Amino acid sequence: MPSDAVLYQAAALCLTYPDDDFVARLPLLREAAPQLREFSDYAAATPPCELAEHYVRVFGLGHRHGLYLSRWNNGCIGRRGKSLDRFEDVYREHGLEFSCEELPDFLPAVLECTARTGSTELLTEHRDALEGLRSRLTEFGTPYASVLDAVCATLPTA
Repeated sequence: MPSDAVLYQAAALCLTYPDDDFVARLPLLREAAPQLREFSDYAAATPPCELAEHYVRVFGLGHRHGLYLSRWNNGCIGRRGKSLDRFEDVYREHGLEFSCEELPDFLPAVLECTARTGSTELLTEHRDALEGLRSRLTEFGTPYASVLDAVCATLPTA
């Protein structure tokens, strides 16, 4: 398991819809991943309904902050097939079966895979997408940008 495994798992939690489970885990997240303190402080100080509304404003359909990594390079789903297959192949290579309700390139799923396997290959392969998302989140002025800052800081530079 990589030294950043806890960070990747915590980042995956931060980037999923903030439901009751997220709120319940927030104290543990704040303690386990100090690199995410900016976001976790924001989340702890924000009422759950406002946090959920903010998530939808940032990541909802039609917004420019998509959490699907292959979309950054390939656009619509029709052209993403090979890329999506690549994600599933990497999961299988590491003995993981992708059974999420989301597509396999959903960033929280990729982060969880990285935490479990120690392999940063999918994150590294999609570094440009991560940087693009990080940049747009920063421009948007959302605390979610700090989560991408922390993840990108763990990856080798191009």
